[in-house]
Amino acid sequence: TGAISSLQRQMEIQESTLRGIRSEKEMLQKQLREQEVQLQAMSDQFFSLTEEQKQEETMVMLEEENRNLQQVVMEQESQLAEQTKLISELQETISQLRAEVVTTRLNLLDQKQAQKELQSQAEALQHKELQTRVALERVSTKFERYRNKIIQATFSMEGIQEPLGELTDEEVLEAMQKIFHERTEFRQMLKNKGSR
Repeated sequence: TGAISSLQRQMEIQESTLRGIRSEKEMLQKQLREQEVQLQAMSDQFFSLTEEQKQEETMVMLEEENRNLQQVVMEQESQLAEQTKLISELQETISQLRAEVVTTRLNLLDQKQAQKELQSQAEALQHKELQTRVALERVSTKFERYRNKIIQATFSMEGIQEPLGELTDEEVLEAMQKIFHERTEFRQMLKNKGSR
C-alpha cells in the first residue's frame, strides 16, 4: 500500500509538471501569434506609406523588427521542441508509473490470495491434528484395555504368581511366553501318553 501511494504521488507530480509545461507552451504559441500579427500590421503599415523617406525608414525598421521577430520565433520554436520532447518523456514516465501501480496491486492481490490459501491449509492441518489426537486417544484407550485384559488373563492362570507392582510390556510378554511354552510341553506330553 505504501508503494502504491508513493507511485501515485510521483505520478501526480509528473502530471502537474506536464500541465505546467503545456500551459507554458500555449503561452509561447500565443506570443508567437501576437508577434506574427504585429509583423503583419507593420507590413500593412509599410504598404500604406506614400512618401519615399517614410518608406525607407519603415523598411529599415521593418527589417530590424523582422530580424528580431525571426530570432524570437527561432528561440520559441527551440523551446517548443524541447518542451514537446519533455512532454513525451513525462508521458512515458507516467505510463510506466501507472503500469507499476497496476503491477503492485496485482502482486498485493496475489499475496492476499496466497495468504488465504495458507490460512485455509493451516486450519485444515489443525483440524486433521485434532482428529488424529482423538483417534490416538481412542487407540490408546483400547490398547490399555486390551493390555489389562491380557494381564488379567495371564496372571489369573493357576500356578502364575500375581505381580507385585506395575508390569512392563516385556514382563507381560515373558509371562505369556512362559504359559505358551508350558502348554505346548503339556500338549506334547499328552500326545506321547496317548500314543503309548
